[in-house]
Amino acid sequence: MTEFKVGSLDARATKIRNVPIAVTPEGFWCCPSQAVLQKTMKNQNQQAKPKGGSSPLASKASSVQRAPTISSERRAHSTPTRSRINSDEQKCSLAENSTPNPPKVVNDRPQKQHKISVGFGQPEMSDLKVVLYGKDGVAVKMSVHRNILAENSTWFADKLSRQSPVSSMEVPDCEDVEIYVETVGLMYCNDAKQRLIKQSVPRVLRILKVAELLGFQACVLSCLEYLEAVPWVGEEEENVVSSVRHLQSGNYGVSSILKRVCSDLTSPPNETFVHIIELVLKSNEDRGRREMKSLVLKLLKENSSCTSSPVDIYVETLYSSCQNCLESLLTLFRQASANDFAEQSLDLKEPVFRQIALEADNLLWLAEILADRNAAGDFAVMWSNQHEFAELHSKLPTKSRHLVSCVTARLFVAIGKGEMLPSKDTRKLLLDVWLQPLMDDYNWLQHSCRSFDRKVVEEGIGRTILTLPLEDQQAILLSWLGSFLKVGDSCPNLQKAFEVWWRRTFVQPYVEQGSQSQLGRS
Repeated sequence: MTEFKVGSLDARATKIRNVPIAVTPEGFWCCPSQAVLQKTMKNQNQQAKPKGGSSPLASKASSVQRAPTISSERRAHSTPTRSRINSDEQKCSLAENSTPNPPKVVNDRPQKQHKISVGFGQPEMSDLKVVLYGKDGVAVKMSVHRNILAENSTWFADKLSRQSPVSSMEVPDCEDVEIYVETVGLMYCNDAKQRLIKQSVPRVLRILKVAELLGFQACVLSCLEYLEAVPWVGEEEENVVSSVRHLQSGNYGVSSILKRVCSDLTSPPNETFVHIIELVLKSNEDRGRREMKSLVLKLLKENSSCTSSPVDIYVETLYSSCQNCLESLLTLFRQASANDFAEQSLDLKEPVFRQIALEADNLLWLAEILADRNAAGDFAVMWSNQHEFAELHSKLPTKSRHLVSCVTARLFVAIGKGEMLPSKDTRKLLLDVWLQPLMDDYNWLQHSCRSFDRKVVEEGIGRTILTLPLEDQQAILLSWLGSFLKVGDSCPNLQKAFEVWWRRTFVQPYVEQGSQSQLGRS
């Protein structure tokens, strides 16, 4: 970090202030950011205040008295760049062109103008002054060469060709003075791309924007080559794509950059999605399988607002996988519930139980995906018609079958949350076929299944029951009441649903009759 010295334009005040100025590792000079400049000036102003209670007079605009020496590659006829200042430099300030004796305003300081001077190439051969006026009174005066700017920038070439030979130009309202100076400096380099190495992606995007405005095509191409090769991290990808996409109409070859985020294929990658689902479902490695299921589910949830996401396009693939899992589970349940199966050795039974757990976990994962996408209606129909499956459920040990009850619980939660809208017959059939098996496994689910959320499941079951006609509500809740009074917490707590049913049955009819009687009397 080098420094340049800033002094007041007022001859009576000659105090020197040091302001930091950034230099790249290659020795290329960069204009200090306005925040750093103003913060430094503010701190030094506070340090310069007298210890007494009187406040100092407002200082006038400041001007750079000395700029750092800089080095940079340039064209064959140039030497390393360096900063300089002419004897008449202080006269280029707008503040000095104002009225010599402005009227005094109480408690109102005039806006300061922080002036910086920088030169490129051989200072004694520069034939053009370019003054950049940035925000908050920052002004940068560049000593440059007319031929260098005209050769590299179509914007400068156009401006210079339309005017008679001039010795100075002004660029008002410059949004990014620091990058503007650096981009002009790149016009003096033989290899702009080499100068971009080790720069950050956000900074290169700023350079790209200025280079495009100036019509500095060589720099634009160098920036694009940099962006094509460097990794993008986090939000940088979105910024790069948005900055580059509009350049497709030009002859810049940005397709190589955009190919990183989009494919040339016109149709969605159907086979790829199917292949991913199959790989996950067929995996037998516990950790990899668990982590990839969680990752894929998270990724699918992230694009839930996209109507053309793979989950919607390939829903048939998901249902085909559901059907395969159901058939495999039914076969395994038949095998495990056979009379001779209990007599077999543990070495023969264990692989069957493990496969049951894998297939049930697969089915639960697919149900989760479909429910999150509000596409589980057909799965509810498929599941509610598994009468044989539900009957075989009680013949297996709870440890081996409890994941099947998790599938049932997930469907009740989906109905309770309104994630799917199955018909009345489907809802009733689902309760008739699978509620009792779920209640049989409830104690195990509460104490041995970490992902089981009792409150959410009980709310889903209760809400599902309350969607049925009152007579069906009564039959199911009375059956539940008998179980609840026997086993207590080992059974789902449906008291909230029971209260709603009670009011609908014993309170609401009399309230309605009373209201009708009063209307009749009136």
